[in-house]
Amino acid sequence: MKSLHLAAAAAAALALASSPANAALAVGAKAPDFATRGALAGKVIPIRLSTELKKGPVVLYFFPAAFTKGCSAEAREFAEHIDEFKKAGAEVIGMSADPVAKLADFSKQDCANKFAVASAGPSVVSGYDVALPPMPNMPNMPAGLTNRTSYVIAPSGRIAYVHSEMNYVDHVKNTLAAVQAMKSAK
Repeated sequence: MKSLHLAAAAAAALALASSPANAALAVGAKAPDFATRGALAGKVIPIRLSTELKKGPVVLYFFPAAFTKGCSAEAREFAEHIDEFKKAGAEVIGMSADPVAKLADFSKQDCANKFAVASAGPSVVSGYDVALPPMPNMPNMPAGLTNRTSYVIAPSGRIAYVHSEMNYVDHVKNTLAAVQAMKSAK
């Protein structure tokens, strides 16, 4: 049954790949703080946005479901470019509604132990307006999935950049350019 839900999630992501997702948080908006559990290199860790922002900008990217084709490809691309994000002073955190145990495996495999992934509960999903809308033609799709939205959050806690698109292709390139531009502007 679980594989049917994953297949449905993957199919939904593919069906929406050409249509943009709609993120409500605009550039300049205050990013909601949150505390949740996540994983880095397979180890479960606490994650609080305000703590991460003390280190510099945060790339907070939401994805529908770990171990689906697009989400795995996006995580691998973030992992490949993590040194460039760090050079620009940014932390990367991936978020989905997946359970922490699943994200722990995902952090080792597709994230290559290079950045944290965290579980987005209903308040985080709502606060960032990243809920994947119900799909009437896919009634077995699990509830609570997120769309694919990437935010760059400045150390002030304000949204500096947002890219909301179900196709993962430009998320890494665009968020990296945004954090590099922030560093250059200093």
